[in-house]
Amino acid sequence: MTLEKLPLVEARKTHVRYLIISILFAVSCFSYGDRVALSIAGTAMAKDILLDPLKMGYLFSGFSWAYVLGQLPSGGLLDRFGSKRVYGISIVVWSVCALFTGFAGYLAAAAAFTVIFLLRLVSGFAQAPVFPGNGRIVASWFPAAERGRASAIFNSSQYFALMIFAPILGWITHSAGWKSCFWFMGMLGFVFALIWVKSIYDVKDHPRISAAEIDYIEQGGGLVNADRTVKGKGSVLTWAAVKELLSHRMLVGIYLGQYCITTLTWFFLTWFPVYLSQARHLSIMKVGFAAALPALCGGTGGILGGVVSDRLLRAGHSLSFARKAPIMAGMLLSVTMIGCNYAPAQAVMLFLMSLSFFGKGFGSLGWTVISDTSPKGMVGLNGALFNLIGNLAGITTPIVIGYLVKKTGSFDDVLIFVGVTALCAIVSYGPIVGEIKRLDLKPQLPAAS
Repeated sequence: MTLEKLPLVEARKTHVRYLIISILFAVSCFSYGDRVALSIAGTAMAKDILLDPLKMGYLFSGFSWAYVLGQLPSGGLLDRFGSKRVYGISIVVWSVCALFTGFAGYLAAAAAFTVIFLLRLVSGFAQAPVFPGNGRIVASWFPAAERGRASAIFNSSQYFALMIFAPILGWITHSAGWKSCFWFMGMLGFVFALIWVKSIYDVKDHPRISAAEIDYIEQGGGLVNADRTVKGKGSVLTWAAVKELLSHRMLVGIYLGQYCITTLTWFFLTWFPVYLSQARHLSIMKVGFAAALPALCGGTGGILGGVVSDRLLRAGHSLSFARKAPIMAGMLLSVTMIGCNYAPAQAVMLFLMSLSFFGKGFGSLGWTVISDTSPKGMVGLNGALFNLIGNLAGITTPIVIGYLVKKTGSFDDVLIFVGVTALCAIVSYGPIVGEIKRLDLKPQLPAAS
């Protein structure tokens, strides 16, 4: 058969990986939108079911308790059954939880709090595979020189989710009540589940990919056989494998750095809208739009951080410098949020928060580093362990902030706490991490019975 008669997909190099990262970005935005819904609806919900700041803190943290506990199991499931199946089921489950959260608002106050807390636990467990799955898919679909941008794109979803969903959910809460926020998110989830099933495949199984693109990804370091080599051989979720990963100082430093960075994430996702409402006295409609500007800056910073990192790598800088420089610069910029304590003008406060959001996004390259360092066959498990330790901050941050607000009656100490944590991330990625490189370890498979 002549070249002219070959199917077009075989005659040229396709760019299916761009479609894949677009879907990861969209689904990750939806995942964060589900988390944002509680913070946007929080003020109205608190009045309905009688929540004080500490109870609100526990409600915000409920998601993360299960999210953290689900990380290691999700990593093992991803490595055993593949990202498409595990991730797809997750989308359906957390969408159902969102629908039920809205209906729980009809219960008596005490019962409503209990049911919503339990639903947040289930939702957190269901969303555990999202970011380990993202990291795993990027490691498979992208060569090393493109991973910074790819990881930055899906990681920037946390900011774009706030920018997209905060105004929408603020308007829904204002117009139809807080319960409608969760009904909206639940129905939207079923749309994303359908898109996921129809669009996501392993690299070599995608019906629209060309051999040229497969070769380009594989020769550039993409783990195109990740699912083919591990699936069906048993889960890599063993304590021996976890212990092996925790025995490397580089990975421990990365995990600790992610905990610090995720502290900033959970401040922005949970208490930041409440800060705008209670400390800055903005209406629910204004909160949605005021939160969108810093979120836009965070998303822009997130994508730019990945672009800068990849350009540094292509310019001949070491992998360590290319990844660490944006992380440290971004975290230093995040400390500017402390200045909001001395900025009575709303415009100045929004400028400083936007600058802090931008820095946080610019420095959020943890998932890129995980794609760069994970041992082959343990990408899902390493990503899950990284996300587990990082998202312990999702448990501690809302509760610590709730305690500080209840004790002091202000957010001044809160901003200092979050800003200092950003400085700790710099220490983690500096002397603790050391050189960034891929570890050469063998997957820990269960012994044959």
